Amino acid sequence: MTKRLIEVAAALALLVPAAASISSAPAGSPAAQGQAPYLGFAEAVRLRALALGRGFAPLPPPPEVPPAVVDLGRALAFDPILSGNRDISCMTCHHPALGTGDGLRLSIGTGGEGVGPGRRKAEGLTIGRNSPPLYNLHAAQPLFLDGRLSVSPDGYHAPEGVTLPDEMVATFDFGALSALPLFPVLARDEMRGYGGNELAALPAGDPQAIWAGIMRRLSRIPEYVRLFEHAYPGERFDEMTFAHAANAIAGFIASELALSDTRWDRFLSGDLQALSRLQRDGAELFLELACSECHSGAFLTDGEFHNVALAQIGPGLGDGPAGNDDYGRFRVTGDPADMYAFRTPALRNVELTAPYGHAGQFLELDDFIAHYGDSAAGLRSYGDDLPDGVSVLENHDAILRTRDDLLDGVELSEHEVALLTEFMRALTDPATSDHAHLVPASVPSGLPVARFDVAGTFAGGP
Repeated sequence: MTKRLIEVAAALALLVPAAASISSAPAGSPAAQGQAPYLGFAEAVRLRALALGRGFAPLPPPPEVPPAVVDLGRALAFDPILSGNRDISCMTCHHPALGTGDGLRLSIGTGGEGVGPGRRKAEGLTIGRNSPPLYNLHAAQPLFLDGRLSVSPDGYHAPEGVTLPDEMVATFDFGALSALPLFPVLARDEMRGYGGNELAALPAGDPQAIWAGIMRRLSRIPEYVRLFEHAYPGERFDEMTFAHAANAIAGFIASELALSDTRWDRFLSGDLQALSRLQRDGAELFLELACSECHSGAFLTDGEFHNVALAQIGPGLGDGPAGNDDYGRFRVTGDPADMYAFRTPALRNVELTAPYGHAGQFLELDDFIAHYGDSAAGLRSYGDDLPDGVSVLENHDAILRTRDDLLDGVELSEHEVALLTEFMRALTDPATSDHAHLVPASVPSGLPVARFDVAGTFAGGP
């Protein structure tokens, strides 16, 4: 659909006066600064008031993170030492050069080779869900696509019944984000593996033993001992737990991947010419439709769970008669109303985070947006252009039984899809165009660092 979208957008652009596409102007009212109001000024004022009145606002800044914590977190995030067979790092599947994802419909876990869309399965394991982006997670919760990690007044709610001891929680500086890195290292398919290493030999039901095993590895690397004790002054490494490592990775994410200097934020802050005319029209349509009910607030998500009638592809997570389904939020709550519901994705930097959907069902943003226009029909016809080897589970009736009522009656023309896609482009921070400085030249273990150059080619690493 992308080629057709470009044609529609080009046709729309011919209708827009050049003066309306100015992208830089003094904040606030031109008239207040002795200037004549520009074309569309009244419409921009009304749109901004509508958005602010609906609770949309610039994203709050991230917390201040000590540089030593960022340095430790960066090293750990890119170091394969955290994986059982030392062959995959956190950033293999969340690479900054790939929108903090991996460009794959479904990620390839431990045993795979390469980084990005060209990553080869080799002996690797296909993960049942798409790799979610890491942008602006300082402002997000619950975490994971099914929301299995969250914090409430009564404490941390962790995946798979894991209880986090008070001494670990006391280390956390960044809420649920601090706990997030604790869990991929436990997953056999993702990082721990099934054999060939001492972490895989530990029982799955003893997360404390696995975390302690990783800390034993790190203790044998003097540079890590130095980095940990520098990041947490006054504490000795041999008294620390993997919570210190997880917290440092979270600090790196909060500090370096908080990217929200977008046209939309500048518009909400008073720069009424920050959006192009097409983006303003797209924003107005976005606010008129049900989109803004779920993609709401500063983070552009309600933090809730919705079934938007996405086809199930890939191996699933063990649900259903054949074990190749994914019941989504139901896996956490056990509530039948949550069947096939997944967390509302945040829209900031969304144009960079393809593929879209919990299983990477859509490669192009405009195709994903168009799906909402007739989701029931889209579900039933999905799969016509999938590559060989990718199969669609025939569970359409079950999915549609709990499809969100907000989708009832939604229709989108090609023109409207084009406008909404233009608005999504206004949600991208220009700083996302160059993430090379985020990737360390080396890591303390000496293992290869995953690299993916700006031209989109694999540049080395596990």
